[in-house]
Amino acid sequence: MEAALKETKAVTKEISGADLLVRALEKENVEVIFGYPGGAVLPIYDKLYDSKILHVLPRHEQGGIHAAEGYARISGKPGVVIATSGPGATNIITGIADAMMDSLPLVIFTGQVATGVIGTDAFQEADILGITTPITKYNYQVREIKDIPRIIKEAFYIATSGRPGPVVIDFPKDLAAGFLQEPELADPEMRLPGYQPTTEPNYLQVRKLSEAVSKAKKPVILAGAGILHAKASALLKEYAEKQNIPVVHTLLGLGGFPAGHELFLGMAGMHGCYTANMALYHCDLLINIGARFDDRLTGNLQHFAPKATVAHIDIDPAEIGKNVATQIPVVGDAREALKQLQKLDGKPPQQQEWLETLGAWKNDYPFYYEENDVLKPQKVMELLYEKTAGEAIVVTDVGQHQMWAAQYYPFKTADRWVTSGGLGTMGFGLPASIGAQLADPEATVIAVLGDGGFQMSTQELAVIAEFQLPIKIAIFNNKALGMVRQWQEFFYQERYSHSKNPVQPSFVKLADAYGIKGYEIHSEAEAHTILNEVLHDNEPVLLDFRIDGAENVYPMIAPGKGIHEMVGVRK
Repeated sequence: MEAALKETKAVTKEISGADLLVRALEKENVEVIFGYPGGAVLPIYDKLYDSKILHVLPRHEQGGIHAAEGYARISGKPGVVIATSGPGATNIITGIADAMMDSLPLVIFTGQVATGVIGTDAFQEADILGITTPITKYNYQVREIKDIPRIIKEAFYIATSGRPGPVVIDFPKDLAAGFLQEPELADPEMRLPGYQPTTEPNYLQVRKLSEAVSKAKKPVILAGAGILHAKASALLKEYAEKQNIPVVHTLLGLGGFPAGHELFLGMAGMHGCYTANMALYHCDLLINIGARFDDRLTGNLQHFAPKATVAHIDIDPAEIGKNVATQIPVVGDAREALKQLQKLDGKPPQQQEWLETLGAWKNDYPFYYEENDVLKPQKVMELLYEKTAGEAIVVTDVGQHQMWAAQYYPFKTADRWVTSGGLGTMGFGLPASIGAQLADPEATVIAVLGDGGFQMSTQELAVIAEFQLPIKIAIFNNKALGMVRQWQEFFYQERYSHSKNPVQPSFVKLADAYGIKGYEIHSEAEAHTILNEVLHDNEPVLLDFRIDGAENVYPMIAPGKGIHEMVGVRK
C-alpha cells in the first residue's frame, strides 16, 4: 500500500492553467500567435516565454486579429489571438465580426479579471461573453483549471469544422495563474452532441441537381468562398469542364476557378463585370456553391435570377433559402457535393447558343478605363499583375482599390486573394498582409491599400520592419475616401461631406521612419521603372501611387437596382 502511494506521488505534479493552455496549443501544432500582453494575461505570457511558438506583437490588438485572419485565409489553419481583458478584448471585436462574416477559423483567448470580482466592474473588466455571443461560432469562459485542455480542443474543432468561424475563450487571471495537482491529463475525448455539422450531402438532392443540369439550356455556376474553404477548386474545374457550364465568382470566391479559363465569366455583383451579372440575370439554372447570396452580389432580389431554378450547395443550412428562394437545397461540404456530382453521369446540357451569347458579351463588354496623363489605378493593377506573372498573394483593404484589384488582377489559382468581404473593414489590409506573408514566407505578397485604410493601421509597419517581411505595400493615393466620394458624387449631388483628405503625412517619410524603403510614384513610366527595381527584392517596400482622384469604379449597380441595371458599361 505504501509503495502504491509513493508511485502515485511520483507521477503527481503541479501544473498551472497557463501551462495547460500553452501545452494544448503545442498539441494543436500552433505555429504562430498574434497577441498583446496585459495584466490579465501575464501568467499566460510568462509561460509563452519558454515556448517555441512564434509570437507576433502587433502594435494594436485590432492589427493582431486582422493578421490572424490573413494567416488563416492563406494557410487554412486557425489563426490564434491573445488579448488582455477590458480594452484589449474590446479592441478585437471588429476582427471577430469580420472573421464570422467571412468564415475564417480563429481561436481567440481573452484575458479576464479574477473570478472573485467578475461582475463587480473591476478594473479592465468587460463582459466579453455577452459582447461576442452574436459574432462567434461559440464562446467559453474557463471556470475550472481542469477544463482547459477540453475547452481548447473543442474550440479548435469548432473553429475549423463545418462552416469555419471564430471561437472565443475567456480566461480569468486566477485560473491562468492557479495550479492543478493531479496526474498529467490525457487527451480529452471530443463529445459535442449538439454540434454535428453535415458534410456528406443527401444523395437524392444531388441527383435532383444532376437531373436539372441535364435539362438546362442556360446554366451557370456561382462559386463562393466555400469552394476555397473546402479545397474544392480542382473538382470545380473538372465538373465545369465535364458539363461545359460557365462559372461566375463572388468577391471572396476569386481564385476558386482559373480566371483565364474559357468558361470563367468573371466576378458578379455591385462592381462585377457585365457578362457575369447578365449571366445571373438570364440563366435558367443557377448552381450556387458556397456563396451567401448577400446583397452586394444580388442587388434587388426581385431581379435576381428571375427565370432560374436555384440550387444551393452550402455546409451551413442557415444560408439556404435565407435570401433567395431555393428549389434544390443541398446541405453539405462543397468538395463532397462535387464528388457526388462527378459520379452521376448526367449528360452535359444543350447550351451552345448560351455559350455563344456569353462569349459575345465577354468580347463586347470588358472592363474599361480611359487613359490620360494622370496615373490610373486600373493601370497600376495591370502592371502589378504583369510584373508578378499573376502569382502574387494580393491582400486588400476596403474601398475603390479593393474593387480595382478584384477586377484587374485575374487570379489563376486558389488561396492568392485576401480581402474583407462581408463586414468591409477598413484598416484590414496592412495587418492581414502580415499574416499572409507569415503563412507563405516564399510568396510575393502585395498589400493593395487606399490612403484612408492605410492610415487606420500604419503602426503595423513596425511589425513588418521587425520581422523584415518582404511585403510590397501599394497605396492607391487619391487623397480621399474614394468609395464614399464616389457615392456622394452619384447619389448626394456631389456634396463631398468629409470624404476628402487634403492633409496627410508623407507616406515615404513614414516608411523611412520605420526603416522601410519608400517611393512616391506619379506616372506610368515611373511605375514601370520602380516596380522592375523593387518588386522581387527580399525586403519590404512602400509604393505611394498618386492616382487620378476623380476615377470611379465601373460597372456599378445603384442601390435598389437589379443585377442587370449596371451603369458605366461601355461596348
